Amino acid sequence: MKNYFKPLILDNSRKLFMLTVILLSPLSLFAAGGTVPSIGPVRVEFIIFGLILLGVALFHKQTFWVAVTGLAVLLTFKLVFDPGFHFMEHIFGENPMSEQIMDKGLRQGEWGIILNLLGLLLGFAILSKIFEESGVPDVLPRFLPDDWKGPFILLIFVFVLSSFLDNIAAALIGGSIALVVFRKKVHIGYVAAIVAASNAGGSGSVVGDTTTTMMWIDGVSAFNVLHGFIAAGIALLFFSYFASRQQDKYQRIQKDASPDAKIDWVKIFNVGLILAGAIISNILYDMPALGVWIAILIGTFLRPVPWSEIPGAIKGTIFLLCLVFCASLMPVEELPDASWMTALALGFLSAVFDNIPLTKLCLDQGHYDWGMLAYSVGFGGSMIWFGSSAGVAITNKFPESRNVILWVKSGWHVAVAYVIGFFTLYLIMGWEPADNKEHKIINCPVPGCPMANKGEVSGAVSYIELIK
Repeated sequence: MKNYFKPLILDNSRKLFMLTVILLSPLSLFAAGGTVPSIGPVRVEFIIFGLILLGVALFHKQTFWVAVTGLAVLLTFKLVFDPGFHFMEHIFGENPMSEQIMDKGLRQGEWGIILNLLGLLLGFAILSKIFEESGVPDVLPRFLPDDWKGPFILLIFVFVLSSFLDNIAAALIGGSIALVVFRKKVHIGYVAAIVAASNAGGSGSVVGDTTTTMMWIDGVSAFNVLHGFIAAGIALLFFSYFASRQQDKYQRIQKDASPDAKIDWVKIFNVGLILAGAIISNILYDMPALGVWIAILIGTFLRPVPWSEIPGAIKGTIFLLCLVFCASLMPVEELPDASWMTALALGFLSAVFDNIPLTKLCLDQGHYDWGMLAYSVGFGGSMIWFGSSAGVAITNKFPESRNVILWVKSGWHVAVAYVIGFFTLYLIMGWEPADNKEHKIINCPVPGCPMANKGEVSGAVSYIELIK
């Protein structure tokens, strides 16, 4: 590993120095004082984080070093200038690690999220290669239409798959199929659509996305998330049509499967074993990565594991972990009052800001329409490639997609679909908040809340029960 990174550091030393200077430049603009530095009303952490995201957007060939250097600068700033920041507590929390390992309810700090993302990104990189080698992508041209409807159906498949699987797995499986059926010529707009389909599919299912699972654990009923599928389904139809047309014009789907194409059912079994491990471990222990790696190790007894996929996935994995950790260092302590406008804005914010801490803040605040929020923070990350873990994972297969300008330009239909899906849901169902563990919707204190002053009702209720 040391030999792997040494030449990268030497080759980029000048760029790293210049990037460090740029990221530290805001520190020269504030006056000394006893509090955390700020420029006007904006704390310096937000400015540094904004510069990191800007660097990722502009220097798409150096995103890894932008993220690593940015984290180093931001962490140094927090340690030096923020007296309330405690590094070990931020990572591991206050509860003893033995108790956190034994009881998921006592888990604190960022270590669980970081470890889980690390395991999922590397584990699903292996899964996608196993699936690619299973022969299923080679056989699929026998069943998919030969025109634009072929890529359209593939996006529907990714959407359905993601409704009960992790969105990273669904995106990587979709990407593996696309590489084969489009003969390794995949339009960036279609890559964006694969990510969007994987994120949309999990937005109405409590087992389809980390954010919806967090809501479920925090007492949100699965039925109060389900209507997120209304927005997701409308958005899916919109961007899938335009993305499929793009792909069909760029590279038509393979008409006929190879005559010698065969399915390796043992590898398919291994794929199913890994996916089942992720689901079971997520439900039982809130750590799907654990089940993924247990299944991978079991699978070694049946077929050779493509360990060679890990080196190629390491840089993308470290990149995402750096951004997630940077986001966790932001002093975001509260959000505007819960409303449909806040939910809409959070979708755009999720394109550049990790949706896990945003969801946690919303759960602490309460009084949200959880289905609408799930759609916003889940699907919103699709608008930029690094806005979701699925986007980061799939760009390991399609590195040309790391260009933010090309992603936004070619995947314009994803952003438009987000807005269309959101307002379709709002027009059909309105803004209807529901319970979670800490907050009940009876006598909701949020200004304009439609569930205010409904009277006392015993137990937790949903908005569907109240409006009857």
